[in-house]
Amino acid sequence: MNTVLPMYKWDTWQQINWKTVEKQVFKLQKRIYKASQRGDVKSVHRLQRLLTHSYYGKLWATRRVTQDNQGKKTAGVDGVKSLTQEQRLEMVNNLKLGNKSKPTRRVWIPKPNGEKRPLGIPTMYERALQALVKSALEPQWEAKFEVNSYGFRPARSCQDAIAAIFGAIKQKSKFVLDADIAKCFDRIDHDKLLAKLQSYPQLKRQIRCWLKSGYKDKDSWFPTNEGTPQGGVISPLLANVALHGMELEIKNFAETLKGSKRGNKKALSLIRYADDFVILHEDIKVILECKEIISKWLSKIGLEWKSSKTRISHTLNQYEGNVGFDFLGFTIRQFPVGKNQSGKNGTGRTLGFKTIIKPSKATVKAHLEKIGNIIDKHNTSSQLSLIKE
Repeated sequence: MNTVLPMYKWDTWQQINWKTVEKQVFKLQKRIYKASQRGDVKSVHRLQRLLTHSYYGKLWATRRVTQDNQGKKTAGVDGVKSLTQEQRLEMVNNLKLGNKSKPTRRVWIPKPNGEKRPLGIPTMYERALQALVKSALEPQWEAKFEVNSYGFRPARSCQDAIAAIFGAIKQKSKFVLDADIAKCFDRIDHDKLLAKLQSYPQLKRQIRCWLKSGYKDKDSWFPTNEGTPQGGVISPLLANVALHGMELEIKNFAETLKGSKRGNKKALSLIRYADDFVILHEDIKVILECKEIISKWLSKIGLEWKSSKTRISHTLNQYEGNVGFDFLGFTIRQFPVGKNQSGKNGTGRTLGFKTIIKPSKATVKAHLEKIGNIIDKHNTSSQLSLIKE
């Protein structure tokens, strides 16, 4: 069934009925999601074209980057960092997919370990266009993404990832491969990513332009032959697409193990949040096999482990001097306890341990230092203004 969106256009930004805009965009996104679920690629592409060309889709994308986003006052290479209501309406009328893109502006953000993370800030126009493309691409991939992928996805958070880990270990202690991918955003193979997207030609050309646009650091331009620029609206989605399939690779390996296929798949868990992930299983040999499998899988898309942040541990007992692990700012560990304190498994047998998940020492320390710095800067401020800060 073809749905023709109403083409009513408002004269001023203040007149726009945002409930109507959101409703129309969501309707199309829902249809894209359902078409992707049933594997109807032709309908997915047709509906994505309809959304990226729709007036409502352009309005929604423009509002997201010029009004709702926290970084709305950050300028790209053109120096534009805020738009009037008239300029927003003008941008809506000018938004369209093409085969050109301005380079991003390179900004360096300090990390807690003293290193610096590079951000690529697109222009306001490119951000709005990326938001428009993301609104069409995201529902297609939300229908495909793996169950235990949590980073940069709607209605999912790091707490959901921690809950999934608790569900995997609450009745059995396990070995854990705690891994991090080295410079994930900076090293993704462009050709492999574009092939994986399976987009129609016009959308693929536009995404290729963003990937290949390069960046400006001060007055010099540098090419980008690999990676997705951190700071772009669509970059987290593209990174998730690139890493999609990792959990399936592990589950396929689980089916080759002795015993019940269903039981083996359930016993082996890979839980990912963006480029951080953990693999959990009760047998150390299985964990070591998984490490080799994922290493080969990552090399196919131009990625590798970050050795300084990759280690094998055990949730209850010491392994190579490690007990428990830190993940997403939480410390996850099991402690041996007496019969009265211990929980029971599904058959009523006493476990003999208790799973404790709490904020890690490093996270607590960083939080307290942040609060301390705020207090030091506002030691002459009123109580009300200090509490607001």
